[in-house]
Order: sequence, then structure tokens, then C-alpha cells
Amino acid sequence: MRLSEIGEFGLIKRFQNKIKIDSSVIKGSGDDCAVLELDKKYYQLFTTDMIVEGVDFKKNENLALVGRKSLAISISDIAACGGIPLHAVVALGLPGTMQVKQVDRLAKGIFDLAKEFRINIVGGDISAADKLMINVSLLGRVEKNKLCLRQGAKIGDLIMVTGEFGGSLQGKHLKFTPRLRESRFLVDNFKINAMIDVSDGLLADLGHILEQSLTGAVLYESLIPLSKHAANPEDALCSGEEFELLFTASRDQASKIIRSSKYRFKVIGEIMPKSFGLRLINLKNNYSKLNSLKGFKHF
Repeated sequence: MRLSEIGEFGLIKRFQNKIKIDSSVIKGSGDDCAVLELDKKYYQLFTTDMIVEGVDFKKNENLALVGRKSLAISISDIAACGGIPLHAVVALGLPGTMQVKQVDRLAKGIFDLAKEFRINIVGGDISAADKLMINVSLLGRVEKNKLCLRQGAKIGDLIMVTGEFGGSLQGKHLKFTPRLRESRFLVDNFKINAMIDVSDGLLADLGHILEQSLTGAVLYESLIPLSKHAANPEDALCSGEEFELLFTASRDQASKIIRSSKYRFKVIGEIMPKSFGLRLINLKNNYSKLNSLKGFKHF
């Protein structure tokens, strides 16, 4: 069986069944971050992300933006768990044909974003590679009463998002700002039941929440905020790489969030019983069942 046949998530599930963890691990593989015991007040958050030339960015992209993205996606993972990023290590796989000034531009993108979010770059590694590869591992922390995971969505919750969807590969995937400030505003002021960042696509990532929460959902096509670059509503549902936050909250909490003027959050659907599955109400007010959770492909 080829990797392209089982995909990223199928491969992860093969590994999950073989991983053994002890009681210091609150949440291991299967969420945006691993959650580890730290002290009486905080959990430690630990995430890692790799981006590869030809998969996550094109060969001739702006290298400062490529470097920026490599750190930004890990910051987005910390945001999805409600936490604060603290320390990062960066590993580079570099083709021997690269010029030193090109590596300087790549590093500048990483360092500038680290400075913006007050993250310490505390080490890393460098090796030769056929293509440019960047791996960032990031440590953060979150107050125990503010931790958000993919599990926890409840029937009747409203499904909410930050930002717009679709067309991200036309540029946003390199230039997005991690929604860390929005995340901290949410967990500081409201009860968020489940949260994830949208990297694999709105449908695919909502599917992760539904799977771990044992629920279904209905989405309203007319309420999904479309980017001006979105080719069509399906593009907004499936393209991925927007790195917006997708979260659920009770109706009472959602109404308070909407009334808050700090940031713009939008309701796009509702959590339903598991037997309902995942359905879309289209612009003609017709239901359609969504069986295929397509999204960004890593293989």
C-alpha cells in the first residue's frame, strides 16, 4: 500500500496504536499540541511542524515568507489550544546549491515573527537535503482552566470561525497572522468547548472535532465567510491552509462573543447528534450530506 492511498491521517492512526505514554501526558498524538503536566497552574504545550519545498511552498517563493510560515503554523497550533508560545527550535534541510544570502532571508522571516510573538529561538539543527525543508518544534503553556482541545463540542453548540476561507494558496498561506490574540481573548473571557486551527480545510478540520467529540454538525453555506480569492463555496470548504480558528461554544457564550467588539467572529453552523452526520444547508435551503472530508493533501 502506498502512502498516497492511506494519506496523512491514516498514517498517523497507524502510529498512534503503537505509542505508549505515561500519566504525565494529558493529551498525546491527535490534537494540535501534545499537552503535558507542568505545575499546579499550567500545562505545557508541545508541537512540531515541517514544511517541504514542492508540498507546502513553491520553489521560487519569497524565502522570508517561507521562513515566517514555518514558525507561524506552530504558533497557530498553540493558539488552537488556548496557549502562549514560548521557546522554539528550528531544523533546516538545505540544498547545497542554496546561496548564503538566501538562507539569511529565510532566517529573517523566522526571527522577525519570533520577535513579534516574543518567542525565544533556543537551538536547532542543519543538514543537507535535496529540497528545502524546515521543521519547527515549539513549546508553550496554557492555564489548566483555559486549555482547549478538539474534543468537547456539545450538541447545541454553535460553530464559529475567525477570518475568511478559500483561495489561501494564492498567497495567504505564506502571509497569515496566527490567531493568537483572538485565541487568548476567547479563553480569557468565554467558555470554549472545542477548538482547532484550519490547516487541512474547513470540512476536514471540523471533522476532527466531530470525531473526537462524538457529534455531528450542520453548516450553513450562506454564513461561511468567503475570501475574495475563493473560486467557489467548495473551495472555501476544502482548500485548507487558512490557519483560522474553528471553535464551538454554547449559544449563550456564542451570543456574548458576537456582541464583543474586540474581534470579528462568525457563526457558520451548529453541533448536532452524531447520527445526524455532517450536512450542509445550501443557498437554496436544501440539505446535502457531506461524506467526503477533502482537504489539503500532504501526499
